[in-house]
Amino acid sequence: MSQEQRAGGLMAALRDAESESWSCRAAAGRQLAAIAGQEEVAPVLERLLLDLHDTGVTQETAEALLQRRDLVGLRTVLAALSRAEAWWTADQLDGEVFNHQSWMIADGRLDQFVQQLEALTADEDAGVRGEALRFLGRESIG
Repeated sequence: MSQEQRAGGLMAALRDAESESWSCRAAAGRQLAAIAGQEEVAPVLERLLLDLHDTGVTQETAEALLQRRDLVGLRTVLAALSRAEAWWTADQLDGEVFNHQSWMIADGRLDQFVQQLEALTADEDAGVRGEALRFLGRESIG
């Protein structure tokens, strides 16, 4: 895929993230999750994770981020979880991380998940730190 095609795909995903259609926003979340480390994508992913109109967008975006099995994906979900104002959004995100944790246990990769949470306890974002500590079963300090 050429640089031009990638840029066009990014622009289309960013446009779809603003769609009135929940399925377009969810598809954009899945597509943008693949490039979650890019600076211009972070605020769009957070908006999709905190979608107030449809938890399907939240679910699809969170699943795609957690399926990356990396620190960037987990951190993005925990950051949004720490900022969720609507109880149903917080509940959906919490459930996605819990389901991810259950999957990691079944797949024998719990150590990787715990290591990522441990790393996030030192994150610069207090919300991310607090969520990581909560999932580790510790109290948030500060």
